[in-house]
Amino acid sequence: MKFKAEIDIMPLKELLDPQGKAVISGLKNMGISEITDVRIGKHISIEIDAKDEKTAKSKLDRACKELLSNPIMESYSYDIKSHK
Repeated sequence: MKFKAEIDIMPLKELLDPQGKAVISGLKNMGISEITDVRIGKHISIEIDAKDEKTAKSKLDRACKELLSNPIMESYSYDIKSHK
């Protein structure tokens, strides 16, 4: 079966996000002061062949933990759907 996963990787909430702070500063300079928090992360789309959804999730978890994210500084989440 083919699956498509949309993965979001974000800095941990406990850590400073300098990119997000720079965006907030830029928005304020543009006169948009209503936005109070910005977090910048990564979005990754992956297609995966697996015998079932459980196997696909297992492989995605491994990819996220070992390659796509830095577990010390980032968290990840994903949405997976069967793909034709």
